[in-house]
Amino acid sequence: MTLHQINARQPGAFRPLAGLPLPPSKSLTLGLLVGSRGFFPGHLAEQGRAEMIAALEAEGFEVVIPDAAVSKFGAIETRDEAKLCAALFREHRDRIAGIVVALPNFGDERGVAETIRLAGLNVPILVQAFPDTPDQMGITHRRDAFCGKMSVCNVLRQYGLPFSLTSRHTDHPDSDTFRTDLRAFAATCRVVKGLRSLRIGAIGARPGAFKTVRYSEKILEAAGIAVEPVDLSEILGRVARTADDDPTVQAKLAAIHGYVTTAGIPAESLLRMAKLGAVIDGWMREEDVAVSAVQCWTAMEEYFGVVPCTIMSMMSNDLLPSACEVDVCGTLSMVALTLAAGSPSALLDWNNNYGDDPNKAVCFHCSNLPKHFFESAKMDYQEIIAGTVGRDNTWGTIVGKVRQGPMTFARFSTDDRTGRIRGYVGDGRFTNDPLKTFGGAGVVEIPRLQELLRYLCEQGFEHHVAGNFSTVADVLHEATTRYLGWDVLWHR
Repeated sequence: MTLHQINARQPGAFRPLAGLPLPPSKSLTLGLLVGSRGFFPGHLAEQGRAEMIAALEAEGFEVVIPDAAVSKFGAIETRDEAKLCAALFREHRDRIAGIVVALPNFGDERGVAETIRLAGLNVPILVQAFPDTPDQMGITHRRDAFCGKMSVCNVLRQYGLPFSLTSRHTDHPDSDTFRTDLRAFAATCRVVKGLRSLRIGAIGARPGAFKTVRYSEKILEAAGIAVEPVDLSEILGRVARTADDDPTVQAKLAAIHGYVTTAGIPAESLLRMAKLGAVIDGWMREEDVAVSAVQCWTAMEEYFGVVPCTIMSMMSNDLLPSACEVDVCGTLSMVALTLAAGSPSALLDWNNNYGDDPNKAVCFHCSNLPKHFFESAKMDYQEIIAGTVGRDNTWGTIVGKVRQGPMTFARFSTDDRTGRIRGYVGDGRFTNDPLKTFGGAGVVEIPRLQELLRYLCEQGFEHHVAGNFSTVADVLHEATTRYLGWDVLWHR
């Protein structure tokens, strides 16, 4: 058995979610299972194997597949071949994020299902079938994968193995539609792999008035999501013991100056932010957490003298989502979006109507939005909290108008009444409509928004929602419902 190594050449820049169980780029390691059935043309299986590997190579994936010499035509049909392929998949189980089932001819549904059952990887599965050509329907070139795919899916369902389908029943690996399907499947694999082993740092207690951000650690733990808490006093105590000239502090201070304009911000406030950021970074490394939810008010301002928004904005912008108000499930929602889209996510409030337009609303936070979201951004003070603790204790918000572009929104929450994780996802857009307000805000347009808002109120969802500049609601719905078993509405 051999590992077929394919060079990663995924186009487009991507910064990894450091610390999450992800590969160093959008590319993933996929197991490839080529099915065949003896009385169908074997040369089609051999050719299809090569064509599928080439398609995966073009998208930058690394492929685990048995060496062509160990099975007839390099495909899987018999029980022994299934055992060999399953053993190879198990050997690389820590790397394989999904399995692609390719059917160049009818395929053997037993061989496919037995391989996946014996491998026991519990990863997403994509079933693809090659199309026949009308003028090549003779015995030497007829595939019948159109029919074979139905048999494979039937047996996979009998075995209780969830699977995904291509958008067209049969499609060639070279087609644009299949390449689009493949990228969506890779995103599904990233979401499933990332969420099943997620560790979230909860820094401080939730604001007393915000019962809406309560959640169940036990329900999350049952889904493989761990929450590591730390008291805010411990973080501030470490800050108090950290010297101003500590190299980590000075590095963080330089990063802050390089991140956003700090004109007019007191030097003392910037130093406090840098020390807070350095301490949080250190704690997260110690606890092996990559993402966070932070107690952002009002103890932070009253007893430390800054808001943590800049530090949180920088983390989210670096694909390390950080949610305010210790909204742990808000962080989870941001992470899911970031895994699916590979770009920064933000936590927003469903906050205001926008005039009389029933399909538009204002999404707002005060704000720790990543600068990726803004037309232009600057650091300022937090106008809402300043009325309570004074302006000089609230420097550090990142403010500006959210730029226009596509939007996917998502919210996942724990439901103690059912013992399940539930949520909703959908696509809309950030508009270029004028908006004069403070904080970080933008106008969103979502089809049938009033129906969505009614559903959120009737179901008791939070006023927080995660957003991302992407169109990945389909990916999130596939990953969370089919493979994670969550109860998720797809608003469309």
